[in-house]
Amino acid sequence: MFVNQWNSTLYDRQHAFVWQYGASLLEWLAPQPGEQILDLGCGTGHLTAQIAATGAIAAGMDADPMMIATAQQTYPQINFAIADARNFQVPTPLDAIFSNAALHWIQEPDLVIQCINRSLKPGGRFVAELGGQGNIAMIATALFGALRQLGDEDCDRGYPWYFPSVSDYATRLEQHGLEVRQIVLFDRPTPLADGAAGLSHWLHMFANGILAHLSADERQHVIQQVETALKSVLYRDGTWIADYRRLRVLAWKS
Repeated sequence: MFVNQWNSTLYDRQHAFVWQYGASLLEWLAPQPGEQILDLGCGTGHLTAQIAATGAIAAGMDADPMMIATAQQTYPQINFAIADARNFQVPTPLDAIFSNAALHWIQEPDLVIQCINRSLKPGGRFVAELGGQGNIAMIATALFGALRQLGDEDCDRGYPWYFPSVSDYATRLEQHGLEVRQIVLFDRPTPLADGAAGLSHWLHMFANGILAHLSADERQHVIQQVETALKSVLYRDGTWIADYRRLRVLAWKS
């Protein structure tokens, strides 16, 4: 399986939309003063800080050491930890677990959900947004098509993302003791920063694991092929628009 590498500086500079769009998910969370809330897959910690600003006792976890180092440096008053969402522990059961744009990177969703269930108090809630069925379908099709043109016939064998349907994710949650109260799949076309370079920067950040085995020249060739294939449908008025589809869910521990 391809493993993505993260650069927290470029993540914040070029891809701040990831957490900025996630800010509206806090309305589903509705944090209350004194509640203990974990931001799972917290990245550089901006949404963790927004949760803490409500008076909740917020903490953040992420598997990437660079992301956690940046989050801790930016928000030293908040506790951040390096942890795997498939196998994490908390010292005391939580009122809520929040996750934005992180869980679609994990191909073992049942392990994640089991950990979430174990970490919540009875009546605790899980609020998340992740890529849903059909997310970046056009980008992925163009990317793997360009790789096949280079002779890499098995390029999508290690497909790195988990983009579930409503029924798939709701079923998994309920099988592991979480009652789904709200779940919705919706299109969210997402403008990318940096004008004509936006899609290239997106691929370097979010598909670098897929491109890692290529030489620099091959990587650039693939990116140019992807841009050519998608320009007529995803490039508008000097801005690339990523074909995002998001899945949002609110579930409660029975």
